[in-house]
Amino acid sequence: MESSRQEVVFELPMTLRVHKDGHVERLIPTDFTPPSTDPITGVSSKDIVVVPEFNITARLFLPKITDPNKKLALLVFFHGGAFVINTPFIAPFHKLVTNLVSEANVAAVSVDYRKAPEHPIPAAYEDSMAALKWVASHSNGDGPEPWLNNHADFQRVFLGGDSSGANIAHNLAMAAGNPETGLSIGLLGIALVHPYFWGSVPVGSEADYPDDKSIINRDYVDRVWPFICPSNPDNDDPRVNPVAEGAPRLVGLGCKRVLVCVAEHDVMKDRGWLYYEALGRSGWKGVVEIFETQGEHHGFHCYDLEHEKSKQLIQRLAAFYKTD
Repeated sequence: MESSRQEVVFELPMTLRVHKDGHVERLIPTDFTPPSTDPITGVSSKDIVVVPEFNITARLFLPKITDPNKKLALLVFFHGGAFVINTPFIAPFHKLVTNLVSEANVAAVSVDYRKAPEHPIPAAYEDSMAALKWVASHSNGDGPEPWLNNHADFQRVFLGGDSSGANIAHNLAMAAGNPETGLSIGLLGIALVHPYFWGSVPVGSEADYPDDKSIINRDYVDRVWPFICPSNPDNDDPRVNPVAEGAPRLVGLGCKRVLVCVAEHDVMKDRGWLYYEALGRSGWKGVVEIFETQGEHHGFHCYDLEHEKSKQLIQRLAAFYKTD
């Protein structure tokens, strides 16, 4: 048993190993950061169970309330981690959402979703949509969570996320554009930070991207989707390549505003640019913007929020969430 445990049959560097006996070893710290009232920003947080049947949980955030009668824009946030690691309850994402809530003066719901490989795609999308529908159940002021009933403005609902979380935000917005989805609220906008989009054929600078430039390089990204989605292990699946031939048309995106954020040294940068350009010429009637951080890699801000460029990114996102 010990020898099979030690034999690794699949690995994403610095992320995850799968052993021959099926044991999944996650390589990122998972220390739980408790909800609290942040002493610096005054942002409060608490944890809730959103869908008990599937144990879908979330962390809610409220900024310091100065006018209890004023409704706040609502951010539904999805963390990154290649669909295999991380939660809203670890320090990097707790701090990230706390900073976003403070800077933008929004309420937020940071969603935990089931992870591959134990729960392959589409579990993460299903959980995220279930959480979004739970959020929407508060739109008439009579949902189960008082923070949302009392403080959220359901005319100003945003989706946001980093990496795989940005991928989720895009796919939920596409679903929101379909009336058959049964979502009872509209989405004002989505903010996609370093979105996990990919494809079987390199675009832009991908073919020239040196494999030793970053841990998250071409080989890493090539192997993610086939691993997390064994039912359709194709990097041109429209859920990961929204501009693939035969993908649903982006004109159907169910929101009014989009912000795409990319990083100069991210191997997926050109996918973000391609999405921005394709959406702009799709006939979609909304407004799409793009923001590129120079000199940085994929997800740089998540682990160094005090970095000046991280602060600039947070400020840009906050400005987006403040739009009407």
